[in-house]
Order: sequence, then structure tokens, then C-alpha cells
Amino acid sequence: MATKRKTSPRTRPAKRLAKRFFGHELPGVKPSELTGKLIVIEGADGSGRSTQIKRLVDWLEACGHATTQVGLKRSNLASEELERAKNGNILNRTTLSLFYATDFADQLENTIIPSLRAGFVVLADRYIYTLMARDLVRGLDEEWVRNLYSIALRPDAVFYLKLSPEKLIQRNFMKNHTLDYWESGMDLGLSLDMFDSFVQYQQLMASKFDELHRSWGFTTIDADQSMEALNRELRGNIERVLG
Repeated sequence: MATKRKTSPRTRPAKRLAKRFFGHELPGVKPSELTGKLIVIEGADGSGRSTQIKRLVDWLEACGHATTQVGLKRSNLASEELERAKNGNILNRTTLSLFYATDFADQLENTIIPSLRAGFVVLADRYIYTLMARDLVRGLDEEWVRNLYSIALRPDAVFYLKLSPEKLIQRNFMKNHTLDYWESGMDLGLSLDMFDSFVQYQQLMASKFDELHRSWGFTTIDADQSMEALNRELRGNIERVLG
């Protein structure tokens, strides 16, 4: 009598885990149908985040993966209005938060979920972690913030590019010759000096990311290395996610 052969642990195919939401599932969305990968790159302006995403897109597509990119202020619904409102430097913390949440929700429904359903690799140039950190630094209630983003999908991987405020200042000035009002936390009244405010604000943001890291377990990467070395480290991590 023939015996059924057992598959060894080494040869048994890896079980694909279904996507999950942070809170309740969106109506009409079956997580089991979202076969693509959602990979998030977090980090402040000047951390090398956007440059790395461009390189990762080229690499992934050369390897045969279809990709989609999303990020902050990229929705058709709210991006232009949000940019105009920010330029006036008059938004209060709740309005700012709801504007960004609307921008995120529109991209989630109309770009992220359809792309994952089609099997794409979705690269997010920042995600809800930046939005949550900003809200918490500005004193919004933590439970309210978590509920606001409970519609979000849990990414397959999150990489936070961490860099000191002093290095961020240098890189921002090399690129833009100025500092951004909101990225400097000038709305918080930390300091009348934008340089000092920038350092204090980025320190607060780094502290919040450390807290979020302990809660959600994403990967922190030292961004104070060459672009080539940083890219190799990211590619190695992403290969394991895709593998």
C-alpha cells in the first residue's frame, strides 16, 4: 500500500497571509483578494526617502514587478486644496489632520486597494505613521487619531529612515535653501527662530516614531549612509518581503 509523502518544512510553500486593516474592513473589500504588496518608506524631508523610492521603482520594474506609487498630498480629491490651505499657514491642528486624512482615504480607496487587488507592489512615500506622529505632536487625542486611521491597511513592510535633525537641516538647505514652515513646527510656537523650531520639532517627531515603532514593530534604518548603501539595505529587506 502506497504511503502519502510528507512535504518537508523546507519545501512546503510559504503560506500567504491575507491583508488586514488596522480597524474594521472597508465595505466591499475582501482582504484575501489583495494579492499585491504594500511597502511603506517613512522619514522626514531630507532623509533620502523620495530618492530611494525612485530607485526602488526602477529596480522592481526591472525585476518584472508592476508598481504604483502613493504619498502625502497626492489624491485627486484633496491634494490641491490642502496645498493651498497650507500655503496660508493658518490651518488649526484638527483641520490639518482631517485634510490629510481625507487625502489618505481617497488614495486608499481609489489607488492602493485597486493596485493591490491587481497584484501590484504599492510603494508609499510616507503613510499614516507620519500623519499620526504629526497629530500626536500637536496634541490631538491618541484614541481619536487611531480611530481616524482605522480604515488603513496594514502594510507588508514599513521602513523608517532615521536621521538627526542637524543632518536634516543640512540636507534641506542643500536642496531647497530654506526650511518648510510646517516641517519646522512653526505652528506650535516652539521657538521664534525657525532653525531652533525645526530641531525641536524633528526631535519630537523622532520620539513619536520611536513610540509608534514599539507599537507597530516597523523597521528603523540609519539614513546617515551613502545613497548606494541605503539602497542596498532597502533592496535586501524588500527581497525578503517579496520572497
